[in-house]
Amino acid sequence: MKNIQQLMKMGQQLQARVQELQDSLNAEEIEASAGGGMVTARVTGTGDLKNLSIDPQVIDPEDPEMLEDLVVAAVAEAQNRARTFAEERMGGATGGLPMQLPGLL
Repeated sequence: MKNIQQLMKMGQQLQARVQELQDSLNAEEIEASAGGGMVTARVTGTGDLKNLSIDPQVIDPEDPEMLEDLVVAAVAEAQNRARTFAEERMGGATGGLPMQLPGLL
């Protein structure tokens, strides 16, 4: 019976550490750009888009596809960096145990 109590306590401690990590990731901001910095995306550590900056020079009414591609590239790279950042943080918080958290990336 004591082992079950210890296991439950460890589970609660791990859950608290994971919650702290999620809160920390929500507060982090990660940035990536495309087109030599013409389009910049900023996301949270969980990958939620916070800001998108577009240099007016890249806005060409004759070529909207180029701007669309730059936006997609910048956002995708920022989200990829956030995913890597979160995985690294998660590995440290869980002692290297593999975990999948619902709603996290």
